[in-house]
Amino acid sequence: MSQKLFAGGLLAFVSTAVLIWALIPVAHRIGLVDHPGGRKTHRHPTPLVGGIAMFVAFAFSALMLNIPLFSYRMLFAGLLLLVVVGAIDDLHELPASCRFVAQILAGLLMTLGGNVVLVDLGYLILPDSLLSLGNLAVPVTVFAMVGVINALNMADGIDGLAASLVLIAIIALGIVIAWSGGDTRDIDMLGLLGAVLLAFLVFNLRAGRRTSVFMGDAGSLSLGFVLVWFLVALSQGEQRLLAPVTALWLFALPLIDTVSIMTRRILHGRSPFRADRGHFHHILLAAGFRPKQVLVLMLLSALTTAGIGLVGHFLGVPEHWMFLGFVCLFALHFWIIMRAWHVKHFLGKLLLHDDNPPA
Repeated sequence: MSQKLFAGGLLAFVSTAVLIWALIPVAHRIGLVDHPGGRKTHRHPTPLVGGIAMFVAFAFSALMLNIPLFSYRMLFAGLLLLVVVGAIDDLHELPASCRFVAQILAGLLMTLGGNVVLVDLGYLILPDSLLSLGNLAVPVTVFAMVGVINALNMADGIDGLAASLVLIAIIALGIVIAWSGGDTRDIDMLGLLGAVLLAFLVFNLRAGRRTSVFMGDAGSLSLGFVLVWFLVALSQGEQRLLAPVTALWLFALPLIDTVSIMTRRILHGRSPFRADRGHFHHILLAAGFRPKQVLVLMLLSALTTAGIGLVGHFLGVPEHWMFLGFVCLFALHFWIIMRAWHVKHFLGKLLLHDDNPPA
């Protein structure tokens, strides 16, 4: 690790911790807190300042690190938009349509302003046929970005889960960049992001204590956006550092779980966006695992899928075989989800915690 990156990471970590500590009393005064009740398992009103603190610390540290930031200007513009909208939503609960509009606008900033676009999906189907998106490149990119953001938002149901999933993905990206000798600016930026996530986790994992914090929608929206930015930027162009299918594996768990749960809701005639206790971490909780045990199991699963993606990348496994493996993993996960809700033991426990259990 370079001395510059270490200094920047330390600055980002300390800045995030100081900002969270300073914003906690402010959040209580203005009502920027998440109250217990409903599907929520925390016991005390918890400040929703993690996302705001991480964004400010990330931007401040990037400026102090003396990194050329011109190519990242739309990254920070999109982050600012989503943090502001997310913070307002955390405070006043905006309609879902407002959040979707903000996500689409951020996607347009990324694609049209920052020129970070999914031009192709790699060799997903045939080994000698590049799956180019052509005129669909921008809408598919925006759709993918919105999907990842909402997958992360839906995963934010257990302390430490969402932030740790992003941390695993950016560490994997950093390994790919370092191994290939890619642009060190990307490693610097990912290093800063990792440092702010670690600082947030120090506070977020103080389960049951009044000093704990949540990232809120300001955090889940902005983290999903910055993750998509780097996954797309590093998987496109002639000098791409990884294949698009490898990017899928690095963030596989929340993506597969979100698609599975939305598919199940549709099959049961319900809105795919209606919240319930049907996610994988809810199933594990219903099975009797404690929240920290669920966190460990989920992170081990995420490390495994990211590891599979890295092994496939470094061994040069054909992309269509990696994609087939991803589809098989999704099918297995979906089968487990569907079977779980037909087991009376699981459903009975859910009824004790949710007045409106999934069908």
